[in-house]
Amino acid sequence: MTQDEQKQAVARAALQYVVDDAIIGVGTGSTANFFIDELAGIRDRIQGAVASSDATAARLRSHGIKVVDLNDVTSLPVYIDGADEITPQGAMIKGGGAALTREKIVTSAADKFVCIADGSKLVQTLGRFPLPVEVIPMAHAIVSRKLAALGGEPTLRLKDGQPLVTDNGCYILDVAGLQIGNPAQFEATVNNIVGVVTVGLFAQRCADVALLGSPDGVKTLVF
Repeated sequence: MTQDEQKQAVARAALQYVVDDAIIGVGTGSTANFFIDELAGIRDRIQGAVASSDATAARLRSHGIKVVDLNDVTSLPVYIDGADEITPQGAMIKGGGAALTREKIVTSAADKFVCIADGSKLVQTLGRFPLPVEVIPMAHAIVSRKLAALGGEPTLRLKDGQPLVTDNGCYILDVAGLQIGNPAQFEATVNNIVGVVTVGLFAQRCADVALLGSPDGVKTLVF
């Protein structure tokens, strides 16, 4: 299977985790987009969805799926999203699509987090993919220096030559050169830097289930 075929396969497999007559959380990115397209086929089975980004909200609405504000939700049985990297223990790097803060918020509200990804995202140690860190714009330089002191190589993410601005009005630093042996501890360390909004480490709240594409089909990991 090609990478896109693997993404489509895990997106289809994730439908088994959709809870009928409920509101579900939906992530952001290329694999999440495949899931949204699959979800459209069963949209009458759910009440609606909480979106982790403006782009996801627009795609959901384009398929006739009701988008619900998280503040209006009292129960979110499942959140389904991709990952840029995931370990065999369920810790992840996320944020390649610049939605890490809202993704982490929706994750925190969900009873179960189902990660969907192609097999290339499975790694033994996080850090090959640059770690996204969302920052308050006025603090990006000082946060960058502090991340460098932790051993990283931070770069301000740009779009069309200008700093990329997230849905929250913030900037993103992408930190290369890391080997994150203790993801939960490193997540806490980075989150404690003043000026950081969110770090794209999902380790204190890991995935509960991962559906990973492979040439032989979908593999399920339960954490």
